Amino acid sequence: MSYNLLENEQLHKLKSKEPERFHHIMHGGKFLKIQDVDLAPIEGIDVEKLNEVARIMRGFIFSMLDQSKSGHPGGSSGKVEQFLGMVFGGAMAFDPLDPKNTGRDRVVWSAGHCSPGLYSGLTLIYESLKKTGIDFDTEKLHAVIMKHLPRFRQFDGPQGHIENYYPLSDIATGPSGHGMPSAGGLAITHKSSGLDTTVFVFMGDAESEEGMTYEARNVLATMGIDNMIVSLDYNHYGIDGAIEEVVASPYVNHWLGLGWNVIEINGHNILETTYAYRLAKQKIFGNGNPTVVIAHSWKGKCYGAVENSFKSHGSPAKHEDYVQIMKDLGFDVPGLEGDIVADMQVVLDAITPELAHYIVERLDLAKSHIKSEAENIALMKSKLGDRPLVNPLTIKRPDVLPPELTFEPGSKVATRKASQAFFEWLMKQSAFFWSGAGDLSGSVLIAKSEEVYGLITRDNPYGRGIRFGIAEQNMAMMSSAMTADRLPGGFAPVSVFGTYAVFTSMMTNAVRLVCIGNHLYPEHKGFFVMLAAHDGPETGEDGPTHQGLYWMSMFTAYPGIKVYKPTDAQETIEMLFHALETGEPIALSVTRPDVPVLKRENGVPPAREAVNGAYTYRNYQENGGRKVVLAISGMQVLLNTLETLPDLESQGLDIKILVVTSPELFEDLRKTDRLKADSIFSDDERERTIAIHAGWKGFLYPFLLPGDYVEKSICIDTYLKSGTVPQVYDLAKLTSEDIKGKIMNALEKNIMEERVGLVV
Repeated sequence: MSYNLLENEQLHKLKSKEPERFHHIMHGGKFLKIQDVDLAPIEGIDVEKLNEVARIMRGFIFSMLDQSKSGHPGGSSGKVEQFLGMVFGGAMAFDPLDPKNTGRDRVVWSAGHCSPGLYSGLTLIYESLKKTGIDFDTEKLHAVIMKHLPRFRQFDGPQGHIENYYPLSDIATGPSGHGMPSAGGLAITHKSSGLDTTVFVFMGDAESEEGMTYEARNVLATMGIDNMIVSLDYNHYGIDGAIEEVVASPYVNHWLGLGWNVIEINGHNILETTYAYRLAKQKIFGNGNPTVVIAHSWKGKCYGAVENSFKSHGSPAKHEDYVQIMKDLGFDVPGLEGDIVADMQVVLDAITPELAHYIVERLDLAKSHIKSEAENIALMKSKLGDRPLVNPLTIKRPDVLPPELTFEPGSKVATRKASQAFFEWLMKQSAFFWSGAGDLSGSVLIAKSEEVYGLITRDNPYGRGIRFGIAEQNMAMMSSAMTADRLPGGFAPVSVFGTYAVFTSMMTNAVRLVCIGNHLYPEHKGFFVMLAAHDGPETGEDGPTHQGLYWMSMFTAYPGIKVYKPTDAQETIEMLFHALETGEPIALSVTRPDVPVLKRENGVPPAREAVNGAYTYRNYQENGGRKVVLAISGMQVLLNTLETLPDLESQGLDIKILVVTSPELFEDLRKTDRLKADSIFSDDERERTIAIHAGWKGFLYPFLLPGDYVEKSICIDTYLKSGTVPQVYDLAKLTSEDIKGKIMNALEKNIMEERVGLVV
């Protein structure tokens, strides 16, 4: 029988005969709902005591918010029982007296605005330790105790969003959705290193709206990263209103459909939270997938009139309402505005000696789950075989470079081929180097390094390549965050992640967050290479959508990362070694076409001098002409300028060519070795300098006087079109003839201005 499905009656006949055609069974993760199940007691879990602890945590949360008149009560109060079930329930490995022990489980607050929740939990922990007579160095541990809470959101107190140096916090977080992939990066690092540690994540339900969390969920499930547990605070509200206004499809589908295992619970039931995290930690589903605990909760639990509404998200109650809220919680606070310490003391007094001892007992259990460093190193050795267990940050440039990192002067080698060689070499030197690309590994030339140990898959869990797909945001967040950790043995993970330079703008916020983390917690400063490949107009035929011209403007503005733009293949190697040794993240500009490897003769410095950020490629000829400095970044504009040099000198100029590889590195040199910096380029030379760059003109502003930014910047300041490389340079007016004309025009205008100045 044939069907004309354009007729509704025919559709009904088909449905009657073959109903399976009208139903799709979702394939993905496994599901378990223990919400409102009559669960058996667990030894050591005193529900009554832990409910009292939850009350105390909320007392600290609400009082610190009344003092600050700023902060986030909603998610903080809603996650209290989740925090208690995770930390005290027997699933987590954690030692409050050694909170950064490398064998601990990691914790990431993707809901980074829930800082009052973390600080109240830490206050509970450390005040309980004090009450049981345990001594510790508060400052050394970055512990939070009651005396810190009145300074919440002040410059000398606990900060507004969660930072990475605190106990039970391993990534500096804040922007919605970024913490979840950060945690994924940590989980990948640990699992692929052979460790059995777990990464726990506190996440809000509205974060599912953020695109990078989809990218992360997809990649993590595909790779089988089953050492990650997300505690998802499912309260149905974001900042502006109900999440159903944005996510209309069944919420659980957004996790199950991507392969995540789901455990559904009442997020305010201590026994259910304890069961959920233990089951997830035990990997009871056995399918190698990560697990999300969807905890049904009330946003702003116990927070008066705004309880269970989006209005509790970031709006502390009025003082008189706060006083009533505290009394409803059972705290008979004085409630005098301006004297929050008295209120907090009432909350602190609720931690009785009996309760403090119980909390310490639960912490002792958490501590017992930590493997020793020797055990963990042995575990890594057993899983990683004969790979070198070497800290990448200790690797130095060999006195004699290996042949694969040496390029014949005069030959033509794309700088991306040099970085390819370096990453492949580095992968063989250390077991703690990872690489990945935004679906472009064969183009940005990361594939060779990925092939050394293979991609991380379920069948190859100890690989070192990560297949991110078209997911630049997630790639940057995972790859940079994984470096902000220290593995057992003190090993520092290092990563490279690459895409076309023009697409790096999509990764800026992720990179910024890890740079902030590096600043806040330099002991765990992470080093990574963001590979900005196919830079400049050299990706000509693709047109303006792929021509990397202005991306540098975003990264030169960020403290904690520098833009490196080596001129040739040999400089690329030298600058990568320099970056590795300094340990500061870099954005590395590499180009697609083969370009000459410079011949280092006739006064041209060795390639290693590129690490100064600038070097004198050709000094003044002392021919009696007018002295001019040409500050040049990029091989093609250097070649085009050299071609026109005889014509320029025939017009009475004495030209010095300054090759610029990183203005930021040169500024560092000025601070550390002013004599050497001045020998390369002095302040006096700025007034006679013209900058040439096949991209964003601001990149070379540090070599010009402010008044010269417009007239003495030869650059590209508009979008181009498709074409071959010569055609695109012609379109950009950066051919040899164009450069010569622009130099002469700039000098002529400068002479006229000088004459006008003399007349005035």
